[in-house]
Amino acid sequence: MSSTLICVPTYNEAGNLEAISRAILELNPDVHILVIDDNSPDGTGRIADELSEQDPRIFVLHRTEKEGLGKAYIAGFRWALARDYERVVEMDADFSHRPEDLVEILTQLNHFDVVIGSRYVAGGATENWGLFRRLLSRGGGFYARLLLGLDIRDLTAGFVGWRREVLETLALDDVEASGYVFQIELKYRAHRKGFRILEVPIIFPDRVVGDSKMTPDIALEALTSLWKIRLK
Repeated sequence: MSSTLICVPTYNEAGNLEAISRAILELNPDVHILVIDDNSPDGTGRIADELSEQDPRIFVLHRTEKEGLGKAYIAGFRWALARDYERVVEMDADFSHRPEDLVEILTQLNHFDVVIGSRYVAGGATENWGLFRRLLSRGGGFYARLLLGLDIRDLTAGFVGWRREVLETLALDDVEASGYVFQIELKYRAHRKGFRILEVPIIFPDRVVGDSKMTPDIALEALTSLWKIRLK
């Protein structure tokens, strides 16, 4: 039984799922993968089931509808906690989170409670991003840090490792954010609880296959939702 679970939420990732799963396991053969599929119409869930049949390290959690990234991750966290995993990592299916960077995140989880794969610390970077996307990400991060009083450079990062005791303490049932604000809210809660948080540099390329799920409307909703977190 592995002590580490990589949670990979999917919606229409048929073109990426097999390749990312193989890449993760090639570099980290001792981990398990949980694919959390939100009833993807492109057959991602079927591909996940086939991968699970081929490799006992791959598991699948099917959800009946698309409820947002946060809800998918919370479902994955609950699945992991119910099965006694000691470390849980959030990771995208589209290769914007590189499997080679996962190695350092897992290494640092031996020493820290939360490890963030960060684009915005020394050594981190984004690749092939347009000017609008870079400004949106940087500006949103600065706004969130200022509002919440945090010194975490990449608050919206979705490549994050958590130790079990952190997830057990964060009152997941009370997490309201479902979109990208989910990433900020969990980090804010972990900081308020006094857990040891480390940012490690990653290279964040644009996705390999498919379209980005970030839109200006989603970004605006994220910025306005920060006040709910702050006031609560």
